[in-house]
Amino acid sequence: MSSSRPRPTLLDVAAAAGVSKSLVSLALRGDPGVSARTRERIFVVADQVGYRPSLTARTLKQGRSMLLGAVISSLDNPYHTEIVASVERAAEDVGLSVVLAHGSKDRGRLADRVQQLLDLGVDGLAVVSSWVPEQVLAAAARRAPVVMVGRTAAPVPGIDSVNNDDEQGAALVVQHLVTRGHIRIAHVTSSVRPAGLARCRGYEAAMRRAGLGGHVRVARPDRAALDALLDEGTTAIFARNDVEAVDVLDHALDAGLRVPADLAVVGYDDTMLARRARPSLTSVQQQREVMGAQAVALLGQRLAGRTADVHEVLEARLVVRASS
Repeated sequence: MSSSRPRPTLLDVAAAAGVSKSLVSLALRGDPGVSARTRERIFVVADQVGYRPSLTARTLKQGRSMLLGAVISSLDNPYHTEIVASVERAAEDVGLSVVLAHGSKDRGRLADRVQQLLDLGVDGLAVVSSWVPEQVLAAAARRAPVVMVGRTAAPVPGIDSVNNDDEQGAALVVQHLVTRGHIRIAHVTSSVRPAGLARCRGYEAAMRRAGLGGHVRVARPDRAALDALLDEGTTAIFARNDVEAVDVLDHALDAGLRVPADLAVVGYDDTMLARRARPSLTSVQQQREVMGAQAVALLGQRLAGRTADVHEVLEARLVVRASS
């Protein structure tokens, strides 16, 4: 026999407060016809009996689910989860809840997750993944507002976006390392996704502007490639993201190198990994709180009727720490 108690209803609140059910409903909706004193008493009683408004009832009344879907590539990079956390905080500020789905960097699985969220009836989608096929995004935007949080290869018509200026971020890294006296600056990356390619382009362009075009080196962050860079006399490595930068730190320490005396290391994203690594990691900061808030705002504008596409590019910032 189940010991669970039935969920409190408006009738329970009304009985406990000694008022009518209709008065409770008006008070909880914020109707101006209910006095402040009565409204306060009803809210206190509702809290005491454990009453919570039914999401289903609210959905039927408002014609909206009050849910936002968030789609990320995977859970293995703190950047993705930290972006979703910022989206969730911004959504809560406007009375929305976030439903999360991830696709393990599998295009088919990501497409399925997008469809499932749409079938759930979400009011909009925040997509933190460049792995979702363009045709899937375009089809989704015909059913609900969609905003891309991060870089795409090219804008998708009908979809808003907010992302970091990756070329500028990479340039900040090169400028910083040059001012520290480095000439042999390499870039390690394992990605051919839009953001990774943009960072690589930014690195190469900044090296040329600094007169170091002959020292451009791009390699994968595996042991053989890192050993080759070190054998060439590389004194600074700029990694595509913090995860790969931590791998470089580990390799350097295993090789008996001092960071940053023998090898400077810089990451990208400024996730919690950058702050917890030892030595702490210099990294390019993406304005995650701003990105999450702007994503929610853009979805709200679409729901309010805006039809023109909006693409926001945020300025990158370099956070200098002990690793460089």
